[in-house]
Amino acid sequence: MTKTAGKEGTGWLARTRATLRDVVADRRMAMMLVLGFGAGLPILLVFATLSAWLRSAGIERSSIGLLSYVSLAYTLKFLWAPVIDRVDLPVLSRWLGRRRAWMLLSQAAVAAGLVAMSRGDPAGSLGYTVVCALVIAFASATQDIVVDGWRIDSAPTERQGMMLASYQLGYSLARICAGAGALFVADAFGWAPAYGSMALLMLVAVAGTLAAPKVQARDPGPRRGWRHALREAVVDPFADLVARKGSGLVLILALITVYRLPDIVSGIMANPLYIDMKFSLSEIATVSKVYGVWVGIAGAFAGGIAVSRLGLYPALLIGGIAASASNLMFAWLALAGHDLPLLVASISIDNFAGAFAGTALIAYMSSLTSPAFAATQYALLSSLYALPGKFVGGLSGFAVESLGYPAFFVMTSAVGIPVTLLCLGLRMLPGETEPAPPEELPARA
Repeated sequence: MTKTAGKEGTGWLARTRATLRDVVADRRMAMMLVLGFGAGLPILLVFATLSAWLRSAGIERSSIGLLSYVSLAYTLKFLWAPVIDRVDLPVLSRWLGRRRAWMLLSQAAVAAGLVAMSRGDPAGSLGYTVVCALVIAFASATQDIVVDGWRIDSAPTERQGMMLASYQLGYSLARICAGAGALFVADAFGWAPAYGSMALLMLVAVAGTLAAPKVQARDPGPRRGWRHALREAVVDPFADLVARKGSGLVLILALITVYRLPDIVSGIMANPLYIDMKFSLSEIATVSKVYGVWVGIAGAFAGGIAVSRLGLYPALLIGGIAASASNLMFAWLALAGHDLPLLVASISIDNFAGAFAGTALIAYMSSLTSPAFAATQYALLSSLYALPGKFVGGLSGFAVESLGYPAFFVMTSAVGIPVTLLCLGLRMLPGETEPAPPEELPARA
């Protein structure tokens, strides 16, 4: 929203200062930092960090790729979200309230799953590890649902931006712990202590849940049958998109489907590549899980600046090309072998380009929503971009086994060609103009 000078500008400044004071004074902001930490900790432990453990244990890359399907729980969590919204847990809900009761149960399940996984040996019993990963992923996705519900219920709309900022900070800190921290511990003491220590860190989230203010969960409304729920959740929002975008929606959905495909698919095989190139777990942790996180944050900021300065479509095009082309660095690394400077360069380019592209895509998907269906349409679009990558990514191990690392990463980078063509095609759609000013997009995301 454009700010004007004079009294309006003074009012905007006063509101900004009040919000900054709230970060320190409002207890809910601190709670979101802790809850964000709990939400961010498990995902790498069943995804990238787990793939490093499996490869170190000699598990075939095809099996590692298939195991990535456990992350589908995060994409499909909308399927059981209505249960979380409506059902009270016996005893716990009376004590803590519905939101915090589900939060505590899901966090306890994550911690128990991590302890159980730490007691296993993938080389001797891969099935046991898979079951543990499924339990952790399902409990973690459930935690995401209920933390979002608590955030929405506990603060008015004007506070949600700062609540999310606090959540994202906690989430990023957790990813460093679950990525770099777990690899450092594994390198020094082994994988069992690494996963056991991550289970202990979940106590931080448990403490946050117990300390969080009790809120009244909003009434989701009367139960009116699955047909009515399906129409409200999928049919009406999609019909609105069709009415507004017409036949051009096919091109739009095609772009969203393939835009992040190179990044999602290649990410599954990144840690196995590092292991096979004989990089130590400490080297991987330092370069990929600590340094790489900060490079990614810089890329996200650069993407936001590009959307503001260049416009949404140019930023979308630049991000799509850069993110796809960055996979060529991994092909080069696979050919070069153990080369630490090249590892740093590869991760720098990949993380920066991927975060840049991610920011552009989020802004674009946000611009497609209408006020009447903003949350639902965004959820549907975000599921659309994530699901194909998860399904195709599960087969990435077979592709590497068949083609080798260099050809695999070149193949994933070639997805940038249709991404580029689709980005250019969007500008040629009749009546398609630059979406709403970027300043308005976060409020609709």
